[in-house]
Amino acid sequence: AQGISRYNISKNKVMEINVLIPSLEEQNMIGASLSKIDNLITLHQRKYHKLVNTKMALLDKMFPKAGEVTPKLRFRGFTDAWEQRKLGDCVLIQRGGSPRPIQNYLTNKDDGVNWIKIGDVANDSRYITSTEEKIIPEGAKNSRFVYKGDLILSNSMSFGRPYIMAINGCIHDGWLLIRDEKKLFNLEYLLELLSSEKMLEQYKSLASGGVVNNLNSQLVQSVSVTYPKIDEQAKIGNLFVKIDKLITLHQRKYEKLKNIKNALLQKMFV
Repeated sequence: AQGISRYNISKNKVMEINVLIPSLEEQNMIGASLSKIDNLITLHQRKYHKLVNTKMALLDKMFPKAGEVTPKLRFRGFTDAWEQRKLGDCVLIQRGGSPRPIQNYLTNKDDGVNWIKIGDVANDSRYITSTEEKIIPEGAKNSRFVYKGDLILSNSMSFGRPYIMAINGCIHDGWLLIRDEKKLFNLEYLLELLSSEKMLEQYKSLASGGVVNNLNSQLVQSVSVTYPKIDEQAKIGNLFVKIDKLITLHQRKYEKLKNIKNALLQKMFV
């Protein structure tokens, strides 16, 4: 290729490239194999995007609009109006904390306390199940302890992403603890509620200048949430768990097939 700010390649240069080719019969077999993989990649990619769009549409219809107390779409048998309250009146919200310098408190010992960082969570996960690092019990005294069944919410611009704790551990000040002490919520429902677009809109509307650089406990406490009775929450939460599992399934199959194709391209061409 030639050029300074923009590279170009001429027809003559392309014609000069040396290529290695097998017999036409072998070419056909290679082409057919790669074509089948491409079809599978496209299939799972389409299913993934369709499920993502389906989930977004359901989130829009299964949660009430601003100023309303019932959603457009509900499970059969549920007719009661939803309750609306400030989130801070429903759950405990506290900021995490960190012993400093953190390097002095890290440990590999069995009595270490799980030290939860943003890097410990996967984009396609609803739960935190393990951590790469632990801190000594003395360091945990200067942090915020969280338990199985708590939710934690990232307070920076990774932004407002909640996770359900499947382990005990400690969180630093990049997280907010959300604990359902009054047992008002199904955890899966609460996860979807806190990660909804409506919550992000409220954060922006309540922040000074409409710009949110990070979430603090006061801001999160002040947002309004609308919720039905616990049995209806459970049905909504379970539905989205199933959809998320299907989304993850097709995303992983899509990524696995892409890796297989790349490996075959490396090995099937000289």
